[in-house]
Amino acid sequence: MTDQHRPGNEASLALLDTLTVRFSEDPLVERGTMFRSPGIKVGRTVFAFLGGADRLIVRIPRHRAEAAVAAGEAEPVTMGTRTMKEWVAYPAVWEDPQETEQCCARAVDEAYAYVKSLGPE
Repeated sequence: MTDQHRPGNEASLALLDTLTVRFSEDPLVERGTMFRSPGIKVGRTVFAFLGGADRLIVRIPRHRAEAAVAAGEAEPVTMGTRTMKEWVAYPAVWEDPQETEQCCARAVDEAYAYVKSLGPE
């Protein structure tokens, strides 16, 4: 039985697979891990990963992260006592699967574009 509150439950992993396919034409994009959780990276840099409690965590520009949190679209990501400036969390599982995919697709598209613009790290 899969733990519903751990990254990697079946619904979240299926969503991650669907999102990864969006970047199939970029040979630098592949599955990876962040904090032992499944994610997507471009080159060596992760731009999206599954967090606890069915959250999709993405890396976007700081001003966009602040705006998404202020608008109530995303939640800030805190590691220990530190709030990460370029990382925000979106629900990875919504009641409406189509809404889930649309929201998460927008989030990973933005994260991919941002991380890709940074060049190799």
